Amino acid sequence: MAESFDPIRRVRPSGQRCRHCRKPITPEVEHFPFCSERCRTADLAKWATEQYVISRPIEEADLDEGE
Repeated sequence: MAESFDPIRRVRPSGQRCRHCRKPITPEVEHFPFCSERCRTADLAKWATEQYVISRPIEEADLDEGE
């Protein structure tokens, strides 16, 4: 017997939203924390066009945190 499908469960929001369009998403989405490749690319474009900026100078300690 096939697994039952619960459409209500699949659309229930997880409380997390796409960082670009604010659509409800779950961590299982392929492009998480974005809902799609389109939103991921649009967000990246904001960094490239300097619409997003870092609010303070980068310090040596910041660089060490990434390792």
